Amino acid sequence: MASGFFAILDDIAALMDDVAVTAKLATKKTAGILGDDLAVNAEKATGFLSSREIPVLWAITKGSFINKLIIVPVALLLNIFFPVAIKFILILGGLYLAYEGAEKIVEFLFHRKKEAHEVIETVEEDPNAEKTKVKSAITTDFILSVEIVIIALGSVLDRSLTLQILTVSVVAILATVGVYGIVALIVRMDDAGFSLMKRHPESGFFYSLGNVLVKSLPIIIKTLAIVGTIALLLVSGGIFVHNVDFLHHLWPSLPSMLTELLVGLIVGVAVVLLVLGFKKLFGKTK
Repeated sequence: MASGFFAILDDIAALMDDVAVTAKLATKKTAGILGDDLAVNAEKATGFLSSREIPVLWAITKGSFINKLIIVPVALLLNIFFPVAIKFILILGGLYLAYEGAEKIVEFLFHRKKEAHEVIETVEEDPNAEKTKVKSAITTDFILSVEIVIIALGSVLDRSLTLQILTVSVVAILATVGVYGIVALIVRMDDAGFSLMKRHPESGFFYSLGNVLVKSLPIIIKTLAIVGTIALLLVSGGIFVHNVDFLHHLWPSLPSMLTELLVGLIVGVAVVLLVLGFKKLFGKTK
């Protein structure tokens, strides 16, 4: 009996070794999308009052975990019983991401930027603004999570079902913990800097470090807003280029990243125009 018990332990250890190897490989393949995920979600998790940053981030993180709990088993089942559906789900998700990215550009170019007091008034008039932004962040996370899970699954298709389940689950957990852990550090930079300046009021290394942290946060947030928008278009464009044959061979002389960005932007603008058209049509009907 003892030998059987140790044999089971040996099998478990071997399985864990295989999971570690496959998870490392899958994480490498998803590195690009994880970077995009970080940029997009960091931008979406900012812009709240300091006292609400962590509660909002925790709400988005819980939503992300729920997304993974839904996506992982569904992706595994679809891969077994109806693999062609995965491509259509990816394309639908790509349309949403392209719309989000293009909408941000349209908003920046054609809508007047609100002053600080106008933003405060808007928040006071709309108590559901925080819930709306959290919901938008969780929806975007869902689409990006689908991409991450499918890429991770694609890296272990030749392995056993058990190894597929464990590998995809590990990558999904690491993606959520890693991305939102880094986002939490970013959004609390100014508080950490202010704390250092308060504890070391005299000029010195820690005071200077705190000052740098406080002054860097607005720059990082603005940078993340730009990077996050580009990431949305790149991810969506990549989905279209890799899943639509016509687009895959479009503009062969251009670098692949530029092609994906242009495709994401063109599709995103088209979807934005369609949405605006539907809104005006239904507005007139009403």
